[in-house]
Amino acid sequence: MIRGILLRILIVIAGASIGYYLFPKVLETGEFHILGVLAGVFISVIALGLESILRRVPTRTVFFGMLGLGVGVIVAGLINLITGPLFLGDTAVLLVWQSTTVLILGYLGLIYGSRMAEEFHKQQKPGEATEVPTIERNNKILDTSVIIDGRIADLCETGFLEGIFIIPQFILQELQHIADSPDSLKRARGRRGLDILHRIQNMVDIKVKIVEDDFPNIKQVDSKIVALAKKLDAKVVTNDLNLNKVAGLQGVTVLNINELSNALKPVVLPGETMRVFVLKEGKESGQGVAYLDDGTMIVVDDARKFIGKNVDVIVTSVLQTTAGRMIFTRLREDSDKADYPYARG
Repeated sequence: MIRGILLRILIVIAGASIGYYLFPKVLETGEFHILGVLAGVFISVIALGLESILRRVPTRTVFFGMLGLGVGVIVAGLINLITGPLFLGDTAVLLVWQSTTVLILGYLGLIYGSRMAEEFHKQQKPGEATEVPTIERNNKILDTSVIIDGRIADLCETGFLEGIFIIPQFILQELQHIADSPDSLKRARGRRGLDILHRIQNMVDIKVKIVEDDFPNIKQVDSKIVALAKKLDAKVVTNDLNLNKVAGLQGVTVLNINELSNALKPVVLPGETMRVFVLKEGKESGQGVAYLDDGTMIVVDDARKFIGKNVDVIVTSVLQTTAGRMIFTRLREDSDKADYPYARG
């Protein structure tokens, strides 16, 4: 970025220098150096402005536009060459005619050349028009959180997910911004997200489509995702609870990875017995807390004195929330005390 700024400054300085030396010579006078500097700076600023605009235009459009402009100017030159003898008696009219011809034909060549670029691009990729995401094609938009999470790549490898994965350009920019963060934790998360995305792109049975659709009037990324999903009739894959709610309210189908994970956890029913390791103290008095291998929290009543031990418990109830599942249990009363030497006497 700094290099680009320096280059622009050098261009302005060069334009001012050229105007300083060239302008007086064109006017055949030694004066007007200041006007020459201003003219050089003005032309340089216009050139930089055009460069900034052209940067947003696809290269193929610029190329065919310039090609069309050149053809238009050549045709105008041929017409002026043929019609020139008709204006020999009036130089002013001839100049106006030639200027008008070059301007109109050059403009038409530029416009039609740009259109030709778009038509040529569509012909090169005839399937692109039919690849516009629709629900029938089972397309999914991946948000930043689910890419960084990484479990989406594992699901893709299992073959349970199909269709086309849509990655908006503004999601890539957000990942790049996170990966360039001065904070080491954010930087690691951003790089992980880029690695996960690259991993998905390399899968044989998965097709990833990068789209440049953006919504400049919308600032929040989540709102942009919802707007894009409505525009493309696509589903949103996320593990963000807030995005899940917002998208649901606007009629967008959401595939929440956390909900899928909860749905795949082993089912336990009240009355079942399990053996758990009491890891820490619970929030309520006397409670102990244990965890299953999948991270499910188990609350054990009156198990505070068994922290750091394995105990047999009986499931009393199961609470399912959007954030996960909690299992409430009590100690098995008919357990043989011999199994718990630490509970004796």
